[in-house]
Amino acid sequence: MEVGAEGFARRLPRLRRRILRAAFVALDMEFTGLHSTFLQNNEPSLFDSPAERYVKARQSVQRFTLVQLGLAIFSKENSNKYVVHSYNFFLFPSTLGIRDVEFTLSASSIQFLSHYGFDYNKFLKDGIPYMNEVQEKILRQRLLAGTWKVCSNADRDVLKKAIDEVTSWIAAAKEEDTMILQDLNGYHVLEVQLVLRQALENVWTEPLGDKKVMVKKVSPEHRQLLENSSYDHCQKKLILLSARGFTNLFQILVKAKKPLVGHNMFMDLMHLHDKFYRPLPESYEEFKRNIHNLFPVIIDTKTVTKSVQKKCLFPRVSSLLEVYAVLCSSNLNPKGPPCPVISLASGCSRYAEKKSPHEAGYDAFLCGSVLLMSAHLLLFRSTDDAVEADPSFSQYLTVLAEHVNKVNFIRGGVSSINFSGEDVPCRHPPALIVHARGWPGLTERQIYQEFKARCRFDVRRLSKNQFILLSNQYKQLVLRDYRHHPHLQVSIYRHWRHSPSVNCLLQISGIVVLWSVLAFALGGTSSC
Repeated sequence: MEVGAEGFARRLPRLRRRILRAAFVALDMEFTGLHSTFLQNNEPSLFDSPAERYVKARQSVQRFTLVQLGLAIFSKENSNKYVVHSYNFFLFPSTLGIRDVEFTLSASSIQFLSHYGFDYNKFLKDGIPYMNEVQEKILRQRLLAGTWKVCSNADRDVLKKAIDEVTSWIAAAKEEDTMILQDLNGYHVLEVQLVLRQALENVWTEPLGDKKVMVKKVSPEHRQLLENSSYDHCQKKLILLSARGFTNLFQILVKAKKPLVGHNMFMDLMHLHDKFYRPLPESYEEFKRNIHNLFPVIIDTKTVTKSVQKKCLFPRVSSLLEVYAVLCSSNLNPKGPPCPVISLASGCSRYAEKKSPHEAGYDAFLCGSVLLMSAHLLLFRSTDDAVEADPSFSQYLTVLAEHVNKVNFIRGGVSSINFSGEDVPCRHPPALIVHARGWPGLTERQIYQEFKARCRFDVRRLSKNQFILLSNQYKQLVLRDYRHHPHLQVSIYRHWRHSPSVNCLLQISGIVVLWSVLAFALGGTSSC
């Protein structure tokens, strides 16, 4: 089900009821970009600690924005059956009353989404507004002071046309006369009313639905009475509710505290924090604490499927769609009860008929389905005792306990980020050190190009002529092939031997020892 700005408000109460009844919710997001190239050395690296990666990712999240958020609500109904309501929400930053939001587009990301049929017109023309707590505070202050403004140039054209129509009409109109403004899309209905009321003290406005606004000529005294009425659709609290847009749904998710499921969801969680909660803090640990307070139970299906691949005869596949296909087609648990039935609700049946990869609502559906099938498989592989044929979701959570709040960390110093505890370093193969001779001006990029045909290494300069290579796996052939290379000597990195800081310390220690020996010797000679 696709949801834009025009239909969002009326669907919000039903969304709230479904979330409160849900066993869990799964989400996926699409962005205008992933890794910003604006700053050098911003690409993820195996050398990154979680805190270093967070700093890199934070800079990217601040530059890019969301274009689509998919939410799949999984509710258990009847015996061994889950019904899924899956939604695509098109999002666009709020332009009402806050500083104009700037964001960057990555050409490769835009091309990628276009390849999979993403509708940028819906993003631009019918995107649901949103704001975080800081932006909401600014809007609240400006509403109270009467200094709010509309930032969008496109909106200004719509508003100017509406003002021109009303001012032309009102000159000849009598009190209680009315006119209708038509063809107002989405949030223009609210903005037009606010602008007209601010510009003309003798008009009153009411929304009529179906993209229309009624304008009535009234006396200033009558206008004041109407403004104090509880039926006023432009009360400040209603304006805030409207301007918050999707943030209202985010707050429902936070209050519901349902398990939140994603796939490779580190960037998703950073965007959730930055766009709907608060600007990302500088501190990595503060970010972790905030996310854990917002969503106490997080499950990343990437970490779960890694476990399934180790414990079961599961082919190594990478993409979410491939994992889903394997779990659906393979008989990985022939002796156990069948997996739960996962049924798409009537309004979402398109996903049952057609694959839609990289559409956020579809990927959220895949994500939740993979979780259920993986948990079912792990549950019946974890014990020899008989397990009831219709396990509860709490039983699935129990078998998934070791993966809860562990979010996959792509190419870095840990395998996962632990949002409810300490991050545990992962083991990589030993690092290699490259000594360069007779190759002046050698760069990290040249070293990478030299070795990429043999293995994917991340490269970091150690000194003028030394580089460290780190990989998830490499073949011993690398050491053999470079044994007699004229310019490059490759060996296993030993911290005590190769670290500049250790060498410096040893040199200083040697000098101190030497001076001590000389002082002792000279002192002994003097005494003689």
